[in-house]
Amino acid sequence: VCKLLPSKPGTGAALAATGMGLREALFYERLADRLAMRTPVVHVARCDEGSGAFVLLLEDLKASGCTVPDGTVGVAPDAAARALEDLAELHLRFLDPAVRAREAGWVRPPDPPSDYGVTRLRYGLEHHRARLSDPFAELAELYVAKRDAVHAAWEEGPRTVVHGDTHLGNLFDDAGRTGFLDWGIVHVGTPLREVSYFLTMAMSIDDRRAHERDLWRHWLSVWKSGGGPPIAFDDAWRAHRLHAAYTVPASCQIVTFPDDVSPARRTFAEAFLARAEAAVADLEARAAL
Repeated sequence: VCKLLPSKPGTGAALAATGMGLREALFYERLADRLAMRTPVVHVARCDEGSGAFVLLLEDLKASGCTVPDGTVGVAPDAAARALEDLAELHLRFLDPAVRAREAGWVRPPDPPSDYGVTRLRYGLEHHRARLSDPFAELAELYVAKRDAVHAAWEEGPRTVVHGDTHLGNLFDDAGRTGFLDWGIVHVGTPLREVSYFLTMAMSIDDRRAHERDLWRHWLSVWKSGGGPPIAFDDAWRAHRLHAAYTVPASCQIVTFPDDVSPARRTFAEAFLARAEAAVADLEARAAL
């Protein structure tokens, strides 16, 4: 599978400006082979840090016998536990700022929040409020009104390299093992967000409800045994509730409910929104904020 900037006039420049393709190419070129986690095999990774142009030649996962989710079936609990171990290995490896500077110095903190999410959430609230659950809509209203304060509440926790977008659409299954796709927003952030977002947006709602406490304890155990600074379960659970709110701006494109999406995209979007709505309600994310 080849990934590169689109040739449509204007589109390529817009994507290059986000830096997403560049970051993904740099990940495959400089970091992927340092990690034990399953990622697509990269045959070619080239990029131009000046222009943002890139080209990737990646393993065809379907030809390798892997399954790419359609959004309706989440990561099973046992596979989720293994995936959290893989994520913990990433988080622990780059926890030391000196190691991070030496091996992944190009990975930076995320840019300050833009108006992108606010604009689309406001559109969804104004045009599609009836299609949104009350807890989700109330949290969207809070985010629109106090975006910067909400982002400030998400800043607590250790800093390391994180995938940054571990929802089901960026994962694949290889004989029961979860692999990680789409490294376009790899950044330096808190692993607490990473774990929370994986549990809320990669598992089925019922499995998440039944197993999220045990899976948090599992990640904390791996984190501690690998030398991570102590994090009490109660503090991790508080972070889980806070970061459940992130599923709202993460859904900003979906709540515009565009008419021109494919049936497959619509199926995925409906499942994505259902997971987000369940998470903010179950974890009382607005009250946590």
